[in-house]
Amino acid sequence: MEEMFHKKSEAVRRLVEAAEEAHLKHEFDADLQYEYFNAVLINERDKDGNFLELGKEFILAPNDHFNNLPVNISLSDVQVPTNMYNKDPAIVNGVYWSESLNKVFVDNFDRDPSLIWQYFGSAKGFFRQYPGIKWEPDENGVIAFDCRNRKWYIQAATSPKDVVILVDVSGSMKGLRLTIAKQTVSSILDTLGDDDFFNIIAYNEELHYVEPCLNGTLVQADRTNKEHFREHLDKLFAKGIGMLDIALNEAFNILSDFNHTGQGSICSQAIMLITDGAVDTYDTIFAKYNWPDRKVRIFTYLIGREAAFADNLKWMACANKGFFTQISTLADVQENVMEYLHVLSRPKVIDQEHDVVWTEAYMDSTLADDQGPVLMTTVAMPVFSKQNETRSKGILLGVVGTDVPVKELLKTIPKYKLGIHGYAFAITNNGYILTHPELRPLYEEGKKRRKPNYSSVDLSEVEWEDRDDVLRNAMVNRKTGKFSMEVKKTVDKGFRCSALQRPWEVLLSGERDHRGRPA
Repeated sequence: MEEMFHKKSEAVRRLVEAAEEAHLKHEFDADLQYEYFNAVLINERDKDGNFLELGKEFILAPNDHFNNLPVNISLSDVQVPTNMYNKDPAIVNGVYWSESLNKVFVDNFDRDPSLIWQYFGSAKGFFRQYPGIKWEPDENGVIAFDCRNRKWYIQAATSPKDVVILVDVSGSMKGLRLTIAKQTVSSILDTLGDDDFFNIIAYNEELHYVEPCLNGTLVQADRTNKEHFREHLDKLFAKGIGMLDIALNEAFNILSDFNHTGQGSICSQAIMLITDGAVDTYDTIFAKYNWPDRKVRIFTYLIGREAAFADNLKWMACANKGFFTQISTLADVQENVMEYLHVLSRPKVIDQEHDVVWTEAYMDSTLADDQGPVLMTTVAMPVFSKQNETRSKGILLGVVGTDVPVKELLKTIPKYKLGIHGYAFAITNNGYILTHPELRPLYEEGKKRRKPNYSSVDLSEVEWEDRDDVLRNAMVNRKTGKFSMEVKKTVDKGFRCSALQRPWEVLLSGERDHRGRPA
């Protein structure tokens, strides 16, 4: 299994090296004109029978390895989010220099024919995928996919983080401003993953925790918790006067107390401030809690078109190693929220920390088999700028990755060595199951209905004999060794139950990060 992990990681590493080298040799040209294969427009013609712009002929042929989908195994193509301009100079330049990845995609596939999708997700928003395939918009003519919102991108681009989101609900936030603020919070939640912890506090003259049961603490940003908080956002309404000093004091205290408990990410910390203005710079609060070390970054989002208080918010962000942005309309939300990821990625970029990331298992419907969608995991790695003029600034170019079917992991397990009642399983660093005989992601065998939280099933939910979490904690804490515990096993087709001592062996397998720890 470790050899298989290594092969997949090496394929990704070759993509990283090729991407960084291509960008190093490229000089940005604002007037660059380049016709690339747009995944939505390829093979599309106008009413006169001519190919559309960016929609040249792109040869597609069914391929057994890709579930008989029509693909092009010689070239990649590019998907651009619907809310972005296909010919934006930043996108055209990025597509141009990333064209050199085609050779590496093909070479990786030749070296390891078990590889499936390989891709590069750009920090500018475009998504280069190999093999090339045509993307179809939904019934509204929209493709909502943005690679920067995917877990593999977020996990690879940033370190784990503790985040407190402060939302201004004073009277001046009524109407559209509050709607934009709620959407901004929701977009921030989209960028948080299972390695992150968060809480949301609304403020006017008083503090209002969005979830009152979670006062003074942070919770893991898993799917269940994020959806729960989203539901509570609808209960926010604007009234009164905004007392930002109270909210800032509370946010700093939460982050400090939570960090001292040894819980949370034990890494980056941030306060996200969403407001339509600040009457002060609150430097006394920052001097008390955050200076001179500035361990907590402040990201400020000015809601609305007015810029009367922009200077104060800019100062707060810059004085605390954060970022300021103004959001005037709902269409501006997603692109502006993404800016904070670049800031949090800077330490990794400057230190050139090319950590390998493996995601939890998820369902992939594009390569569905006879049993329905297949379980998949992704291995990803960040791509950094190595140009001298940008290296000190820490510029993240994007993330490369490849998908690995979980059944490929299972093929490496020597079942004949495990015995009749033996089985192997794997979990992520959060204790979520990657593969286990009792993991059943679909409601019924062969049906396409997924269980809501199939990707975040904890080991303790299936290994219920491990009541004290001895096995789970040993695996999460990366310990190795052997032990045994009593389990109950049904025999005679479930008519009798037998108690037996089952031995367990915990092994570590996979890549190691820059500190030598198993990834």
